[in-house]
Amino acid sequence: MTKPKPIGVGIIGANPESSWAARAHIPALRGLPAYELRALSTSRRETAEAASQKFGVPLAFDNAAELVARPEVDLVIVSVKVPTHHGLVSTALQAGKDVYCEWPLGNGLAEAEDMAALARARGVRALVGLQARASPTVRYVRDLIANGFVGEVLSTSIVASGGGNGATIAPGAEYVLDERNGASLLTIPFGHTVDALCWCLGEFAELSATFAIRRPQVILTGTDRILTQTTADQVAVSGVLAKGAVASIHYRGGSSRGTNLLWEINGTEGDLVISGDVGHLQLTPLKLSGGNTKQDFGPLPIPERYIPAPGVPEGLAFNVAQAYAQFAEDPDSVPSFEDAVVRHRMIEAIRTAARTGQRQRL
Repeated sequence: MTKPKPIGVGIIGANPESSWAARAHIPALRGLPAYELRALSTSRRETAEAASQKFGVPLAFDNAAELVARPEVDLVIVSVKVPTHHGLVSTALQAGKDVYCEWPLGNGLAEAEDMAALARARGVRALVGLQARASPTVRYVRDLIANGFVGEVLSTSIVASGGGNGATIAPGAEYVLDERNGASLLTIPFGHTVDALCWCLGEFAELSATFAIRRPQVILTGTDRILTQTTADQVAVSGVLAKGAVASIHYRGGSSRGTNLLWEINGTEGDLVISGDVGHLQLTPLKLSGGNTKQDFGPLPIPERYIPAPGVPEGLAFNVAQAYAQFAEDPDSVPSFEDAVVRHRMIEAIRTAARTGQRQRL
């Protein structure tokens, strides 16, 4: 059988020093023979050329439209700040390219719906970086639930820390303090984690929410500068899932000296516990324990079949690599723009519940 040609990748937002693409996407792609990194772009010519040299990528641009136009590029990765997603993704879709966009897909529901509609109209594959679903642990948990390990799910609870939105903020990350930018405790660590919860257990049927800004002022790390925070650093959501299970999720800004990620799933026949050192379920190594009426509670190893990219070490690139490996094998197995719209719609319902104090039905 003829070996399939590698998927030609172009990355928008590949700053060689500080970008998520440099820390996650490029290491992930390098470990996968199904892909070939052929082009990248940044906002400045000097950083584009530096990235080209550092990563050994032949084509470098300071204009994303030039990258999108290249015939060598089959898949465009958009890995930039949320407010610029819509314009860049739309350009790639209009050019007929497949697109991988980081989560959140848009700066709000309307932008996400617009991009999903354009992807449908152009007939291209459009995937979103909700890579918690690619976590081998999360995939295994989903199957354990489906196969009755805990029996009927009675309830689930998550308590976690977002890492950011604490007493200090790192230089370059200041934009997450402004609610208008669409990148917040709610949309990023909470958004990734609640997506995994809903993928495993089903969507919320109704929910209530409470937001608070407990640190209205934060210090820019390494300086005496005080910045204003306008986005919630405490997010609490509770409700009922479609199958009747009660769910509660509390995300705190900053980091805890105790628990930073603890997810419990409790059922009529058993229990599962997922934990991690960081509240970003999509990027932290996870520990899974469980037990039921037939098996004592203890650690549950992840079967090898849940790790399609075993050659990539655990770290920021690990789940991204698993998602890419799944996409190469079956493009329909990874979250799409349509899935992103579902999650954006839920986040809008959470915002409405917090603002009005009224329970929302989805």
